[in-house]
Amino acid sequence: MKILLLGKTGQVGNELQRTLLPQGELIALDRIQANLEKPATLRGVLEAHSPDIIVNAAAYTAVDKAETNASSARAINAESVAEIAKYAKARGALLVHYSTDYVFDGAKTAPYTPSDTPNPLSVYGHTKRQGEEAIIASGCQFLILRTSWVFSAHGSNFVKTILRLAKERETLNIVADQHGAPTSAELIADVTALAIAGYRHGLCKRGIYHLTAAGQTTWHGLACHIVARAAANGARLRTTAEKIQRIPTDAYPLPAPRPKNSRLDTTALSNALLLQFPNWTVHVNRTVDQLTTSLEYSA
Repeated sequence: MKILLLGKTGQVGNELQRTLLPQGELIALDRIQANLEKPATLRGVLEAHSPDIIVNAAAYTAVDKAETNASSARAINAESVAEIAKYAKARGALLVHYSTDYVFDGAKTAPYTPSDTPNPLSVYGHTKRQGEEAIIASGCQFLILRTSWVFSAHGSNFVKTILRLAKERETLNIVADQHGAPTSAELIADVTALAIAGYRHGLCKRGIYHLTAAGQTTWHGLACHIVARAAANGARLRTTAEKIQRIPTDAYPLPAPRPKNSRLDTTALSNALLLQFPNWTVHVNRTVDQLTTSLEYSA
């Protein structure tokens, strides 16, 4: 079985190289080798490798920049995805694709299920939904895995940003009225491998699933947890969890609107894989521990 991974240098792609390798012959490509900003070039790339499974971890994820760079976001998140899906249909390949909580508007009071109607607020959310729709319309075999608040020790993300700011500033102001589940790239990659194996054995059917850690918090709650954990590890910081101030979304305006409720119901994927997702604190702790062992944070 030949697996083609797109977006190998991203947070999720970096972890997927570890979990997909035991599943078959793995070919991992970066954004230069497979340029999703140029959808017309992808057919040749796909035909050159003739994969049985395509795992698309490539995406335009600069949420705020997408508001003024919609053409690039659309090319990568929607048009290229449509090309990949067409190939998967013609080849009979399985397409595994990642989507986001940003396809929802956040107005629901309960966690979103995979069957809830999307209503994205931002250009990024719209292009990710367009990618989902293109996959569904293609008729290919697919697993769309929606996730939220992704972090890892690799790349740029909220966990690393908070650790940097905690070293530089005595106080922080963090949004406290957006709710979700921080989800590690490590967990996403681990569950992806299980989902592929489950699909091959008839446990995981074609469709959309939600993949996040268990539990919930806010950006403020996450920031406090990060700083407290780093301090417990002996990291040299200028601020403490107690000095992190709660602010509303309106007090921190950004170009792209965010959903207030990013909670995703993972029941369908948990049941299909007979899997219980760990609480978000498990992988946050692991990542903070990994990052704060460096000399940069030592006292």
